[in-house]
Amino acid sequence: MRTVANVLMNKPPVFNFIDPDAKVIEALQLMNSVNLSYLVVNKDDTFYGIFSERDYSRNVILKGLHSDSCAVKDVMSTSLPVIALQDTVEHCMELLNTHKTRYLIAFEDNQLKGVVTINDVLREALESKEMVFDELALNQAIEWEDKIY
Repeated sequence: MRTVANVLMNKPPVFNFIDPDAKVIEALQLMNSVNLSYLVVNKDDTFYGIFSERDYSRNVILKGLHSDSCAVKDVMSTSLPVIALQDTVEHCMELLNTHKTRYLIAFEDNQLKGVVTINDVLREALESKEMVFDELALNQAIEWEDKIY
């Protein structure tokens, strides 16, 4: 059974950090430059939350705020589910569904280890599905071989 640790091994270390006092326009420019839909809000090795495209649309645009005057800390998501490295991908799926979120925060010993996204979990599910189909095809081939010979 695949774990959060397995998922994070296939991802680069977290590099998409932004300061909570940064302006939203800076966050948008950074998200664009790193080609990701979220940033980890962090200052002095302290995790504060996630700022995402969804936060921008719901907490800035729809509330009539301005990107050049609004701080990230005022519109970021802070109540995200926390996961451990030994948690399974299946557990991650449940949390994503239950909390209606796209991001899970992985901690170990109070230290941020990474972010597991809904895309990471879908990728794992597809890989597992391929393994199931490969095993099914192998079993069918063995059955057919037995019938032929």
